[in-house]
Amino acid sequence: MDIAPFELERWFAEYEHEADLMLAESGIRSLEAERFDLDPGTLGYVIPTNGDPELRATVGDRYDRGAEEVLFTVGTQEANFLAFQALLDAGDHAVVVTPTYQALHAVPDAIADVTRVSLEPPEWTLDVDAVAEAIRPKTQVVVLNNPNNPTGRYHSPETVEALYDIAADNESYLLVDEVYRLLAEEPNPPAASLGEWGLSTSSLTKAYGLAGARFGWLVGDEAVVDRAWEWNHYTTISPTKLGQHVAAQALGEQERDILSENRALADRNRGIVRDFLSSHGIDWHDPVGVNGFVTVPDEFAGSRAFCRQFVEAESVVLAPGAVFGFDGYFRIGFGLPTPELKEGLSRLDAFLARTG
Repeated sequence: MDIAPFELERWFAEYEHEADLMLAESGIRSLEAERFDLDPGTLGYVIPTNGDPELRATVGDRYDRGAEEVLFTVGTQEANFLAFQALLDAGDHAVVVTPTYQALHAVPDAIADVTRVSLEPPEWTLDVDAVAEAIRPKTQVVVLNNPNNPTGRYHSPETVEALYDIAADNESYLLVDEVYRLLAEEPNPPAASLGEWGLSTSSLTKAYGLAGARFGWLVGDEAVVDRAWEWNHYTTISPTKLGQHVAAQALGEQERDILSENRALADRNRGIVRDFLSSHGIDWHDPVGVNGFVTVPDEFAGSRAFCRQFVEAESVVLAPGAVFGFDGYFRIGFGLPTPELKEGLSRLDAFLARTG
């Protein structure tokens, strides 16, 4: 497999370990481990390797699906990877809505032919007709990230249903990475609940603040899930025993409190960033989730130059929009603890005062 370098991760590798602050993180702040019972018993493989049947049934209920239509994975990244391996062969075609997390277009592009349909700035709206026009007889999957990373755009249920109909009419799947969905106050129905051609991926990472649990899932058509499970035998074999043990608690008795706390944090921090950008006359689309895509100030020669000068001057990491294919923007993450966010913005304020 010939796959493009992961530009965002290379950027982080260059700067995040030495910087004081990460203002580009794409998730909510991490929860303390002491909040959970961390004793899963023996640390062997999860058996069966696709995940505990009762927990899979619990997750499946959220999507109007059965346990056999759920595969537990090591994060959303693996769930998406396995789905693409299950769906695509050489000579096939995929349609991917961009900008998005690079793995959602780079992995399909390493297997098959990919057509990208761009969201339209500044509101990052999606032209559903453009997706319809991109469909081919060999299109196997239409890919959407909703809410979107990096823009924070949350496409309406009507838009997602229209995409589903377009895909289903072509007997193609609609795969929606919904890892930020539960940070919305009123989450959309998940794609896997729309019908046989809907696939959903998600995890404990972004909305729950449990990235270290490395626990995700793929939900949808049983044949696709079975094929993904076959590929899983060549990747991680099973989800982690500790991750599944924590997941049962996070998706059970602790879920209401976790999501309430995280939504409140995201809402508070979004307001802080919104006010900061407004005071500097800088534009963004008011996002859902914990990421925003912000216009680069005019005096800088693109997003890489802006983000590099800022991190080298103030030791704060932002993500250049160039790694998402949009050089006029940078991604800011606001899911971190509020004092850290305020400190990062204070340093950005000082930097803009010196360079503006």
